[in-house]
This record gives sequence, structure tokens and C-alpha cells, in this order.
Amino acid sequence: MIGYTTLGSNDIDKALVFYDGLVAVMGGKRLMTMPDARGFTLYGAGRDKPMLAVTKPYDGGTANPGNGTMVALMADSRAQVDALHAKALELGGSDEGAPGLRGGLGNQAFYGAYFRDLDGNKFCAYKTGEE
Repeated sequence: MIGYTTLGSNDIDKALVFYDGLVAVMGGKRLMTMPDARGFTLYGAGRDKPMLAVTKPYDGGTANPGNGTMVALMADSRAQVDALHAKALELGGSDEGAPGLRGGLGNQAFYGAYFRDLDGNKFCAYKTGEE
């Protein structure tokens, strides 16, 4: 259903370094970069799968994170949740909630970690169900 989500950045060069490292943890990579001043770049595991875009805002204004907006990254394992959170912090992101089990057990288990990118955009890396 979702093709891609776009996040704004005020420093596209720093953002691309952050996302190159972060997306690689999930086996993704840069799929496309537009040859313009905004640096619109798509990341993902393939164009036929959901993607993440990062760019300077189209209107030339300041990029701001949305209040109540969050991008959730579905991980393959709890270990990958841990790795995504650690990589985000290593790349200069900020902690919004350490990896851990939230909620019930069994197939209702939600293992998640929260962080923000260099521009303050919020993310959750998560794995549901038992490990």
C-alpha cells in the first residue's frame, strides 16, 4: 500500500551519510538520487518494496519533524532492532527509547526501539511476535 515515505533534511549531505549507514543494516541501499539541489534520494531493498526518501523541502523552507509523525521500520529480528538503534546513535541520531519488549508476550509481543535522525525525525525499529 505505501510506496515511499519522504522526510525533509536541512543538511542533505549529512543526512545521506546517516541513511546510507542506517538502511544498510536492513540490507537496503540508495536506489535513486535526483540530480538537483534538493538531493531527493530514495532508499530501499528494491523499487517494488516500500521505500524511504530524504530531501531538502521542495518549497525551500526549513525542514521540521512532524509532531506526532513517526516512521516505523519493520525489522527481521530483535537483534536487527538492536542493531538499527545502535547504528542510529553511532551516526549521530538521538535516543528516544532503548530496545526492549513492550506489551504482552507470545504473538502479541512488540519489541521496539525509538530514535531520531539528524533533523529530529522520529523512528521506531520493531519486531512483533516471539523471537
